[in-house]
Amino acid sequence: MNKKRIIVNSRDFTKLTQIINDTHAHGGNQYLKNLAAELSNAILLDPENIPPDVITMNSKVEFTDVSESGKFVYTIVYPEDADTENGRLSVLAPIGIALLGYRAGDTVTWKVPAGIKKFQIEKILYQPEANGDYHL
Repeated sequence: MNKKRIIVNSRDFTKLTQIINDTHAHGGNQYLKNLAAELSNAILLDPENIPPDVITMNSKVEFTDVSESGKFVYTIVYPEDADTENGRLSVLAPIGIALLGYRAGDTVTWKVPAGIKKFQIEKILYQPEANGDYHL
């Protein structure tokens, strides 16, 4: 839904593309198509070159749902590691797709099951690349 090009770790891109291809083979869904569209237009960078304010896989991010004035903290993870009760949001969830590749300070408008939402990315609390964790 956004026109801005996201920044993606090249290793994350490879793994996410594989997940998309595997899931499409089993039917897929509209949200998966949205992730594929975002990735097709992404700026790919080696992990060592990712700016520290970009949401990458395994980043812990604080954001506000502007439409509901709710503040949230989640770590964006691969589907097998998702556990929303413990703050681990799948990258295949609509909000996970919406946040991936955007930067602290960005506002993201995205379609989720409840309708169109606007998210303000407040800050990145942890980003693997900024901490030298290039292989998470």
